[in-house]
Amino acid sequence: MNRRRFIQAVPLAGLATAVKAGSMLPTSTTTHSDAPNDREYWTSLMVRIAEPVLFNLSKGQLKKLMPLEVAPAYSKPVEKVTYLEAFGRTMAGIAPWLELGADDTEEGKMRGRMIKLALEATAQAVNPSGPDFMNFTAKYDAQPLVDGAFLAHGFIRAPKQLWDPLPDKVKRQVIAAFKSLRSIKPGYNNWLLFAAMIETALLQFGEDWDAMRVDFAVKKHQEWYKGDGMYGDGADFHFDYYNGFVIQPMLVDILKVLLANGKANKSEYEQALQRMQRYAVIQERLISPEGTFPVVGRSMAYRNAGFQPLVQLALYDQLPDSLSPAQVRCALTAVKKRIFEAPGTFDQEGWMQLGFCGHQPEIADIYTSTGSSYLCTVAFLALGLAPGHKFWTGAAEEWTAQKAWKGKPVVKDHAL
Repeated sequence: MNRRRFIQAVPLAGLATAVKAGSMLPTSTTTHSDAPNDREYWTSLMVRIAEPVLFNLSKGQLKKLMPLEVAPAYSKPVEKVTYLEAFGRTMAGIAPWLELGADDTEEGKMRGRMIKLALEATAQAVNPSGPDFMNFTAKYDAQPLVDGAFLAHGFIRAPKQLWDPLPDKVKRQVIAAFKSLRSIKPGYNNWLLFAAMIETALLQFGEDWDAMRVDFAVKKHQEWYKGDGMYGDGADFHFDYYNGFVIQPMLVDILKVLLANGKANKSEYEQALQRMQRYAVIQERLISPEGTFPVVGRSMAYRNAGFQPLVQLALYDQLPDSLSPAQVRCALTAVKKRIFEAPGTFDQEGWMQLGFCGHQPEIADIYTSTGSSYLCTVAFLALGLAPGHKFWTGAAEEWTAQKAWKGKPVVKDHAL
């Protein structure tokens, strides 16, 4: 397959082909973290996940080659939604790393190649006459609103590398695709943020945008706040990871763009940020000494994507004072090793399979297909920090659960 030739052409210190299921997890309790190697591990794993999507889409062969695995009782027209799922979600996660741009290091060279693939993939996705033209309408299902929003989030996270270099024709096609998503009525829950994210991207692009869609989503989520850093998914509270998958990262970034454009009050942004910081404290404490966390709620086939708030705060240098960058890095590295090195996570061609820890199609929800799995990329946002940042260079530290279960001093926890 072309994918293998691509990987071999751009090795990252030999690691681009080294992250194989079970190869770096000697026992089920491995939690070792090594500061000089953690970034290489994250980078090689990120590329392993993202490259089949971006490479094949860049060549106009994603629809031809991506497998179509669906959950039991799957309820959507898979060929009309899964490809945009894979693309939009991959872009949302890989964007901060790509925003660093290319350089002469091995990682920088790999990043340059992935930027090229992402730009070419974008052009293919919105080319009406191309083989991989994607569905951005409500004709078949409402799902494109979701993944159009993830794609928009990717552009917001990497404007210099993923948006600015696009040819004007491709930009116009992207904008037209986003505006066509206005035909989809969002659900009265976290889906309001998908509609808002699309309009926020249009605002950032300097296009006409629908302020009411954004304002309604923000106000409803402020209204749905339940306390102690957690929002309801709609009026009700659900014990799941949707505060991490969607709600907190999108709400904070929407408000950040609005604030930069004079469309929001600083107090609104700071309030949402403070709530996300509290949620991040809780998230870090959910990671066990072994690098596991509770499997609860729907969409667990998104694997570690629920930790998006924690890693987004690390990216923005906004972690709460009680969390050091090194302990967050170590905790998240342990989680990655437990999840992605489980046999069955990838098929023989390198595509992700349905599951949480390995191949477990029974855990997938009725809206989950191959493309859905790629939301896991948002757990890699900290790769947008430079290699010399303290998040990457700090000596390995134990995270809260490790210290607590060894009888070591632990800071007490309090509600917000």
